[in-house]
Amino acid sequence: MKLKNSGKKVTAAKKRAPRRRPTVGKRIIEGLEQAVACTRGENNRARVTLVQVPETDVRKVRLRMGLSQAQFATKFGFPPATLRNWEQGRSRPDAPTRVLLAVIARHPEAVEQVLGKAS
Repeated sequence: MKLKNSGKKVTAAKKRAPRRRPTVGKRIIEGLEQAVACTRGENNRARVTLVQVPETDVRKVRLRMGLSQAQFATKFGFPPATLRNWEQGRSRPDAPTRVLLAVIARHPEAVEQVLGKAS
């Protein structure tokens, strides 16, 4: 069975060019431009996420676990002098350390397991 050609040219469907992703450099520049605009108050589309970092009574956690300062510091990788400073109120743990202390307070076995595998 033959098909008649109506005389019209048949063109191949145009291929869509794949969408090009911006390069890492362009994304960095775009991010920096957004940061500058934000500091100038020009960027009102910025999304801000605030995380409440818990306060943890290090001494209470340590005593509940029945550990001395030296034992607690060694077990969880804190310098003993830093632990003393926290407990005596001379300094305060930074935000990531407070998160770790909150995890230790609730799930010390999880932290011990991770640290045991790391060493």
